[in-house]
Amino acid sequence: MQQHKARMFSTRARVVASAAAVAAVGAGAVGAVSAAADTPPAPPAAPVAAVKTKATTTSDHLTAEAAAQAAQAALKAAGKEGQRVSVAVVDRNGNTLVTLRGDGAGPQSYESAVKKAYTAVSWNAPTSQLVERLKTAPTLKDIPGTLFLAGGAPVAYGNAPLAGVGVAGAPSGDLDEKFARAGIAAISDGR
Repeated sequence: MQQHKARMFSTRARVVASAAAVAAVGAGAVGAVSAAADTPPAPPAAPVAAVKTKATTTSDHLTAEAAAQAAQAALKAAGKEGQRVSVAVVDRNGNTLVTLRGDGAGPQSYESAVKKAYTAVSWNAPTSQLVERLKTAPTLKDIPGTLFLAGGAPVAYGNAPLAGVGVAGAPSGDLDEKFARAGIAAISDGR
């Protein structure tokens, strides 16, 4: 009988303890809600300062569609001549828009195409011309991200550089540049 009472007490103790725990949790939640209600709202963010119109500039950018069209055209031109190349198109800021690694293109061609495109847009000149500049300014080749090998050509809008197309993987830079120009021709207005 003693054992039975101990079990009953134990059960009662558990019920009371559980009820006390639920009450404590409920009180805590109510306290948290009332504390949150007492918190004042955050002040509004400071207004963004407007700048003078002469403090800004706008620029034109090649669309993703045009970049893809140029890359496809360059890859197709290389394919017609049996060349396995990679093609890259970068924007005015040197950011890669499109890269295509053609079937069977060498592993080095991908990165080389990006660097040729970047170099062409950075100087707004074909990389074949820039190779000649190295004769008088050999430290140009030390600029990160550049590659002074023929195969990169700039895309211009008016006289301003808009993008660069780089091709790598053909047996000569002259062929790479020929394919880059074919890509540009696909999106040019004929001027």
